[in-house]
This record gives sequence, structure tokens and C-alpha cells, in this order.
Amino acid sequence: MPTTLKRVSVTVPRFTFWGLVSWALIAALGVITVIRFSHGLGAVTNLTDAFPWGLWIGFDILCGVGLAAGGFAVAATVHVFHLTDYKPILRPTILTAFLGYLMVILALAFDLGRPWHIWHPLVMWNPRSVMFEVGWCVTLYTTVLFLEFAPTLLERFGLKRSLGLLRKITPVLVIAGVILSTLHQSSLGSLYLILPGKMHPLWYSPILPVLFFVSALAAGLAMTVAESWFSRRVFGKPLETELLGRLSRVTVVVLALYLALRFRDLYARDALSTILPLSFASLLFLVEIGLGAVLPLGLLASARFRRSPRRQALAQGLVLLGFILHRLNVAITSVEAATGQRYLPSFAEFLVSTGLVALGIKIFVEACRRLPIFPEGALPARHAPAPRPEPARGEPAPVSAAVALPPE
Repeated sequence: MPTTLKRVSVTVPRFTFWGLVSWALIAALGVITVIRFSHGLGAVTNLTDAFPWGLWIGFDILCGVGLAAGGFAVAATVHVFHLTDYKPILRPTILTAFLGYLMVILALAFDLGRPWHIWHPLVMWNPRSVMFEVGWCVTLYTTVLFLEFAPTLLERFGLKRSLGLLRKITPVLVIAGVILSTLHQSSLGSLYLILPGKMHPLWYSPILPVLFFVSALAAGLAMTVAESWFSRRVFGKPLETELLGRLSRVTVVVLALYLALRFRDLYARDALSTILPLSFASLLFLVEIGLGAVLPLGLLASARFRRSPRRQALAQGLVLLGFILHRLNVAITSVEAATGQRYLPSFAEFLVSTGLVALGIKIFVEACRRLPIFPEGALPARHAPAPRPEPARGEPAPVSAAVALPPE
């Protein structure tokens, strides 16, 4: 009996460099998780009793919460101010914010000495504590973000009755989200008001809560533009260039307000005089302000510059860089400069932070491929092979699409 050829469709995963790097970081995160929770903080961090807050607080918590601020800003724009032009970017922005807060909670579990007590602030009230307010607000706002994201899941599974009910209460959820986000974005700055003698004057300020909120708003808008650029690169979807250009104009206003508040405060406290003589701390301050605020402000103020999606993404990336530098300078640089304590994050601390970022990106990509995140619906998997034409009668099937099988 001659062997017959049957056409078998085989999907071969297409691995990319960044995909492999992401999986490696996630695997490293898993290994360090086992070590951290089996041997304690001392086994994986360089934190000490003299320097108890390091990279996990400065980057994972302070930056993670701020970078997710675009969620409440875009949600309020669409549902409260009824600017429906921004609706195409609403769901990916909400998803980014929701995943950001989930990663923040995971990072907090790493940093807490007894993470299994993370629920205590919800039942053991201490209204005089800023941490109590932050804990409650983050918990409630994460719940609100889940409910704002829930319509995407309900649409995917065809639960129309629940979807209709949820849409009726969406404006209430959005208003609650704006209030909660405003409270804890500023309260994160309030955590450092008890350190006037342990922070460098370039970063300590009595208006630190206001600066934290305004800078988080700028970072949230920048993250929305960066996420749209990321989606274009990964999924090949078109950019809403005009909408992102409007957001960039708002970023200009927010950055201008932030710089005005920052320099007015520095001048009032005579803190600008501490820049000279130049030191490592003052150089970081100049990079943070110049590269992360003044330069992107000037670039985004140009209408011609904003017409290019690539240039917008570049300038908004500088805004994100300046925001991250500000949070790290507040949490680490300012304390080191004032107290003389030295802290260098361990390699494991870096791997946890980068692993959480990689995990968040992976979940975002998979959610976009399986759920109607974008207006055109769930996006096809990038690794799906293109359909091949059937071979003509009498011609052998292509080798890559045929496997020799015995007859049935």
C-alpha cells in the first residue's frame, strides 16, 4: 500500500529576543520568590534596619502606583466629561492601570516582613496612620479598576444582563476611582513628611503630597501614550495619533504646573543653593529636572513635533524617566545624601523588580490577544501561521505543511 500524504497544520511558536528575556526574568522571579519566602528578606536584599526602604518601595510601589494614574484620568475623561473621542484608548489604559496595581500589591508582599499580615490594616484600624489610608485606598481602587475592566470579560463570555447592570453604575465607579486615586497618590508623598531631617533639601518639601499627585498625573498620561506605542509595535494596530497628540498637550500643561510648583518651593526654602558645589545628589537632581521634565516639556509644546507618533513616544518616555528618577531620588538618593547611609540594591532585588514588569507585560499581551481590549476586538495571536493555498491536484504538498502518515 503506498503511503498517503495528509496535510497537517503545525503551529510553531516564534520566539523573539525580548520574549526570551521576559520569560527568563519571570523564571528568575519565581526562583527568588521561593528563596525570599523560605529564608526571609536577608537572603535576597541589602536592606538593613538603618535603611529599611529601598528599591522595592522606591520603584515597585512609588513608581508602580504613579505609572497607573492614567486609568483614572482617561476614565474620568470618557465617563464623567463625556469626551467619547478617547474611548478607543480607554480599555487598554484601564487594563494597564489594573495590572499596575496588581504588580504593586505583589511587590508589597515581597517587601513586608510578614506578608501574610497584609490584610491587617483592613480590620485593625489606625486612622492617624498615612499607611492605613494608603492601604485602604489602594485596596478599594484596585477593586474599582477590576469592576471597570469587568465589562471586557462580560463581553467576552456573552453575559449581557450583568454587562448592562455594570454599565449603569460605571459613572459612580469612575468618580469613586478619581477620589481614591487622588487620595493615595498624594498620600504616598505624605509618607516622607516625617523625614525633614533625613532627606536632602532638593527633595524634601512640605508640599510633597501635591508634587506626588501632579507628577503622577503627568506620568499616567505619558504611560497611556507609551502603552499605545507599545501596542502598535507588538500588535501592528494603528495609532490614534490625533488623540495621543491631545494627551501630549495636556502633558505639557501638567509638566508646566509641576515645574512651577517645584521651583517655587525650592526657591522659598532656599534649597537651590544646595546644588553647588556639584555632588552626586545634585547631578541626579539636574538630570531628573532637565532630562525628565524641561526637555520633554519643550519638545511636546511643539505642534510639529507632536505630529510624529515616534517623537511623541520618545518625549513621553523622557517624562516617564523623569518620574521614575524623582521617586527613586525621594526614596533612596535623598536619604543617602542626608544621613550618610549607603544602600545598593542586591541583584535579586533588581530581578524581582524587572521580573514583575515582565510579568505585567506578558499578561497585558495575552489579555489583548484573548479579550476585546481594542475596538476591533480580540487580536489574533502573532504566532498563528498564515493560511496556505491548497496544492493543485496531483502535486505533492509542501514539506513544511505535510507529514507522512499511514492510511487510516
